[in-house]
Amino acid sequence: MRVLLDSNLSRAFATLLPGHRTDTTHQRRWSDLDDGALLTAAEVEYDAFVTMDQSLRFQENLRGHRLRIVLIRAPRNSLPVLAPLAPTVLATLAEIAPGELRIVRV
Repeated sequence: MRVLLDSNLSRAFATLLPGHRTDTTHQRRWSDLDDGALLTAAEVEYDAFVTMDQSLRFQENLRGHRLRIVLIRAPRNSLPVLAPLAPTVLATLAEIAPGELRIVRV
């Protein structure tokens, strides 16, 4: 699966998602895009978007998008906090349907 990590996640988190081609918004130079433009650009090249942006589901109309969205809820975005969530993120990526948003919590 082609996965895009939002700018609020470390590139190092990608190493915890084996079996997926993972890029970051920084690598793509999409960090300055607003959420709507980012989602539109991402769904052309990616299957899933992983973010910690809690307001995404309230600020954007996600209907009609085919991108799978995994929203991580954690107290911090540091790798020691996020690493234990990697297996759950992997399992979620394996079962989530296109256009669906799932929340992964600490």
